[in-house]
Amino acid sequence: MHTKEEKLAAFEKLLDVLDQLREKCPWDKKQTNESLRPNTIEETYELCDALIAGDKKDICKELGDVLMHVLFYSKIGSETESFDIADVCNQQADKLIFRHPHIYHPSQIGKTHPKPLPYGEEENDREFADAKTADQVLQNWEQIKLKEKDGNKRVLSGVPRSLPSLIKAFRIQEKARNVGFDWEDRQDVWKKVREELDELEAELGKEDKDKSVRELGDFLFSVINAARLYHLNPDTALEHTNQKFIRRFNYVEDHSIKSGKPLTKMSLGEMDQLWNEAKEKENVKE
Repeated sequence: MHTKEEKLAAFEKLLDVLDQLREKCPWDKKQTNESLRPNTIEETYELCDALIAGDKKDICKELGDVLMHVLFYSKIGSETESFDIADVCNQQADKLIFRHPHIYHPSQIGKTHPKPLPYGEEENDREFADAKTADQVLQNWEQIKLKEKDGNKRVLSGVPRSLPSLIKAFRIQEKARNVGFDWEDRQDVWKKVREELDELEAELGKEDKDKSVRELGDFLFSVINAARLYHLNPDTALEHTNQKFIRRFNYVEDHSIKSGKPLTKMSLGEMDQLWNEAKEKENVKE
């Protein structure tokens, strides 16, 4: 892999290219924070697609696209003398140092080359300094954020409003857990899941759409909670199922195209048979 010097040189090269494009390219010249935002969202989702597929070449490419957007916003910030990429990097580094007191002493904030505490020499009299496990670090992280001058004032205020609902529910539950609001025994969550399912079925039986929607939300929230307690990411799990459904449905549709019989003319039994064939083929490959 590359040396640190080579990495810095590559970063400098990209900064130079962006500077030239911003000056000479008509499209790059006219971009603003507002115009770039939709593209940033798209690039982020493309990176997520590459990550879920495990395509290392594609991950590298999409990371570059996302990095370009980070640099572009920083470039725009520098043009109004609000901030530049150095401010972004320094602020992030100082935030990480502050939130890892089990690794860094607070005096390292603002240092060009911060030095971690020697292993086994954490200052245990300092609050949060004796975190030894990943769970302890996560719990401390949320509490430390509340102490920051410009940090979140409420435990859940750091959850972006625009997050997709499934991911938002997972993050809400994680943040609540990190301050101690969680099930004492994860097995107990299944009682809650069944309770919410029963309430959903009851409202569906009454054909009350508004209450049914609320109960469906409660049921989904409880299932997400169960996934979290068993260290499963529900968004990743659902995306795997989405991709599996697409593959199997495409198999059915491919057969429909080859046979010249439209899907709308196929019986459910015929489609089920093809679906099961696709399932069997996947099982053989696995």
